[in-house]
Amino acid sequence: MFLNYKNINIHYTDSGKGTALVFLHGFLENSTIWKPFIPVLSKTNRVVCIDLLGHGQTECIGYIHTMEDMAEAVFAVLRHLKLRKYVLLGHSMGGYVALALAEKHPDNLKGLCLINSTSRADSEERKQNRERAIKAVKENPKIYTAISIANLFAENNREKFTKEIEELKAEALKMSVQGIIAALEGMKRRPDREGLLHFSPYKKMLILGEKDPVLNYQENVEQVKNTDVKLVEFPDGHMSFIENESVF
Repeated sequence: MFLNYKNINIHYTDSGKGTALVFLHGFLENSTIWKPFIPVLSKTNRVVCIDLLGHGQTECIGYIHTMEDMAEAVFAVLRHLKLRKYVLLGHSMGGYVALALAEKHPDNLKGLCLINSTSRADSEERKQNRERAIKAVKENPKIYTAISIANLFAENNREKFTKEIEELKAEALKMSVQGIIAALEGMKRRPDREGLLHFSPYKKMLILGEKDPVLNYQENVEQVKNTDVKLVEFPDGHMSFIENESVF
């Protein structure tokens, strides 16, 4: 399904009835990553999966897609579906988008789940890495995409999940250079939203991989110390819902 928004089309899927679960994918991904979970979850829930700006079948609206831009596009879909209360579940960048939406529309949230994500802003080192990534994308987007996807998995899992890595690469290679760079620019600019994890009244969960090659595991654990955030830990990488699909 599509929604016209600011002269572009936002792609989304909508399945089942019940509590609304809104799934937001990560950088270089799209809503198809949630397909394995929809048949079971949609039996008792309404499951909405959205392609974020510049990803999947959703087009770009600019050369920088801030997390706030992406959040407002998501909110437009949810408003179109007449959803007033929902649980947001975001993987990596999708978590940043979920936090941006939660900050602006707190009364709409029933729950928040960050999957291999963080509430903290990029460190200076991470910002420099984003700049290097933008340069790499401009030079050779195919090589950048292929390397980036493989590096999301724990090193000891890359051979085991070869099929999944190739599928993710195939989807990522459909993205435009504009879409990739706009997301990198947006992530680089995002503010710290750790306060939301400490003071928001709804249920919150943080899912982490102990061998996450993208986010520092220990730093991520620290952000939820002395909070009511439920912490779920897996022994693998940045793709917990794939690397641990059987128990996820």
